[in-house]
Amino acid sequence: MVTPDFVVSFSAEALKMALIIAAPMLGFGLVVGVAVSMFQAVTSIQEMTLTFIPKILAVMASIVLFFPWMIEMMVNFTARVIINIPMYIR
Repeated sequence: MVTPDFVVSFSAEALKMALIIAAPMLGFGLVVGVAVSMFQAVTSIQEMTLTFIPKILAVMASIVLFFPWMIEMMVNFTARVIINIPMYIR
């Protein structure tokens, strides 16, 4: 039987997994964003489009770099959920 405690713990675990998987992309975007902002402050270049392209490239690079790890994490989580389905429906 599904209890409110189970729903809360399952939701917390799913959100934790989503944050762990998104962390590398967010971290790369943050570092590049700060670097571009510092560059803009030093050179007095205030072009708004200058911030987007480096961040997009950094996030894409982090996806390429961390994709095998991210897929492994998602597959493991999904496998645990599927394996535990009989326990969930009792």
